[in-house]
Amino acid sequence: MASEKQDTPVGLRSVTRRAVRAEISAKALQLFLTQGFEETTVSQIAAAVGTSTRNVFRYFASKEDILISDLLELGDQVATSLADRPADEDAWTALRRALQVCVDSLEKDVNGVQKAQMLASSPSLRTALRDKQMRWTQLLVPYVTARLESSAEMRELQAQALVSSALSCLDAAAMSWISQEEKSLDDYVDVAFAAIRD
Repeated sequence: MASEKQDTPVGLRSVTRRAVRAEISAKALQLFLTQGFEETTVSQIAAAVGTSTRNVFRYFASKEDILISDLLELGDQVATSLADRPADEDAWTALRRALQVCVDSLEKDVNGVQKAQMLASSPSLRTALRDKQMRWTQLLVPYVTARLESSAEMRELQAQALVSSALSCLDAAAMSWISQEEKSLDDYVDVAFAAIRD
């Protein structure tokens, strides 16, 4: 019973923190979409939420982090999806299927195209995306390594190459999606992955 009493405040703090982060993200996105990412200041975001700039930085490390943080969390979902793929599935196919989490997330998001356009057009966001890609690579490489049958000293290198290529395919597909929008993001990702496999 004492343990439950100790756990409850921590759980409530966690819920409150998530709620505040979600509120900041939502208000920031509204401003980004109407004013542009570069043109929006953290002070404006804080004012829209009804808090201080310092308080915004308690929840997000930077303005870029407000837009990128969901993508970092998405990386954990991709890793989980990859771990759950059938053991006899080849690494490239498993990566494509695991990255479906990202495709579905962007396609279902009513602001998905606009977000992707912002990420592609802002230099500071492109830098943040490269950091995200490095973190995703670290998450995914161990799962890909486990699927490879080459010598131990070669497996990690091969896994790094496969994950980097898969994430590059996702980026290339997203660029085509936001510039053309003639097909679904899913179709563009399939084309990109097939180009590497062929």
